Amino acid sequence: MAKRVVSSRKLHLSTCWKLHPLTILVLIFPFILKLVNTQSPRTKCNLDFQKSYRRNFSACEGGNWGGFLTQNCCGGALDGYLYALGQTANRTGQIYLNASEQSSCLDQMKNLDADVMICGIERLTSGAGGCSDFTVNDVINKLGDRLGSLANNCMFSRDDGGFNSKCVSCLETWEKLRQTMGSTGGLLQNDVNVCRFAVLVTLISQRTDNIHWVQALYKCLGESDYGGDVPKSKTRRSKIGPALLVAGIIGIVVVLIFVAWIVLKKRTRSNVSLSSHREASKDLLPDVPGCQKIPTKEIYAATKNLNVLNFIGEGIAGKVYKGVLSNGRHVAVKHIVKDGYAETFVREVTSLSHVRHPNLVSLLGYCEEEEECFLIYELCSNGNLSEWLYGGEKALSWIQRLEIAIDSAQGLWFLHSYPEGCIVHRDIKPTNILLDDNLQAKLSDFGLSKIIDHGRSYVSSEVRGTFGYVDPEYRRNHQVNPSGDVYSFGIVLLQIISGKRVINLNLKKPMSLHKMAKLFIREGNMMEFADPKMNGEFTREAFYITLRLALSCTAHKQQRPTMEEVITRLEEALDISSSSKATRSDLSF
Repeated sequence: MAKRVVSSRKLHLSTCWKLHPLTILVLIFPFILKLVNTQSPRTKCNLDFQKSYRRNFSACEGGNWGGFLTQNCCGGALDGYLYALGQTANRTGQIYLNASEQSSCLDQMKNLDADVMICGIERLTSGAGGCSDFTVNDVINKLGDRLGSLANNCMFSRDDGGFNSKCVSCLETWEKLRQTMGSTGGLLQNDVNVCRFAVLVTLISQRTDNIHWVQALYKCLGESDYGGDVPKSKTRRSKIGPALLVAGIIGIVVVLIFVAWIVLKKRTRSNVSLSSHREASKDLLPDVPGCQKIPTKEIYAATKNLNVLNFIGEGIAGKVYKGVLSNGRHVAVKHIVKDGYAETFVREVTSLSHVRHPNLVSLLGYCEEEEECFLIYELCSNGNLSEWLYGGEKALSWIQRLEIAIDSAQGLWFLHSYPEGCIVHRDIKPTNILLDDNLQAKLSDFGLSKIIDHGRSYVSSEVRGTFGYVDPEYRRNHQVNPSGDVYSFGIVLLQIISGKRVINLNLKKPMSLHKMAKLFIREGNMMEFADPKMNGEFTREAFYITLRLALSCTAHKQQRPTMEEVITRLEEALDISSSSKATRSDLSF
């Protein structure tokens, strides 16, 4: 009897979809009229800009928030708008305004001498579902970890002390919100922005009385020179009549129905894909050559039940712990919570377990359970390159830096020239360059890697990677190719010789590392770019060769060298440094 009820329900639904379009229009027309009525321009603006964080809305200041804004002179307007939203959220718990309320508020802002209608602020509107309808409590309950991360990493003080280092941490967290929401949530770019600005407004709502913190936050996130997806269209809002509005809404309804169908179809494919990955892991992993299957019991014993004292880092797919196996071998264990990262696990084990090179971290074993899995690597006892560049007690000589650069380049060249197809790492950065007992560098974390078959120059993929190291051309065209790794390596090489962070905030206008290096070249003063920890103990010629090489790696794609050419130039710099007595260098040109 139950089966007959279900089948009749399916028949009823299928019949509904076969109704004549005019019949559907009649059915949804009351809802269209209701929607039209909700767009009444008579709605008042509930934001109080008089008590808001005031800045001249028409002034060209405040930055473009990483490309979110469509005009260069909209930063002040968005800053004031966000603060006003924060005040309202503090009182009511509501984050975004509906379209009618927002239109009235934008009109009010326009009266304050700001042409905000072409800024892109209207994208932060409620009524589209998802995060657009979130309240403050929704953000706290559903995005609490992201809210806490942003709050902890954006700790600005009144005296602005340590602003530069704090802003780097804040920017990285802001960018990470975009990456994680886009990759794990499957959201479109505008939906991602709606979600992370909801987190930001919630944070502001908790600190509306701390205007100095708000100013520092806006200065960091709004004005810093970091990448983003700039909207391509810049159209002014036009006044339209009710008839055109109804027609437009009808079109939107039709489009939404079509989009819903596509989303359901993609979701079905996604579920099938995830199931296939799980099936693939069950079928393929037991016979992986050169990679041992290790029991869960042994892994928990080796890491003392994933004891926090054994925690040594965190990658894209999970946390990493050090441990000792029953045979006495010291290992690094990556713990992956399987939901959402089955593909990463399968890719590393089935595709990269047999890829061996002295400058690649070796995958020794794996373990797969129902809800979690583990990857077991060789342990590199000297940590990662980032700890040596930015740690207070550790320091590398000029020769050691060149050797680490050469090791890393050799590992990357091996991947790019792999016989079975070019392997693109996609996440080259100092934390993914590990150092063994002899300070030999080894590339690690292949969770984002892509294999390009012979005869192809690229594969298309969503933009993945780490803020500051992603090739701008890859961000634009979504084409994965070896030149993207070359760009990332160029940024790392600049960090190796300068000891500076990927975004440098010492100047009045923060800029990326490669832009700062070019600035020093134009000014003819290379000494300021060299890492002070080296105490000037390097040869001028070798430093100049290395700096020019790094900048060539970050040039346009057609001008970048291959990793083979990079190795040749680095070995030339090492030969010069080894044959000449390193002295304090006068790098004034």
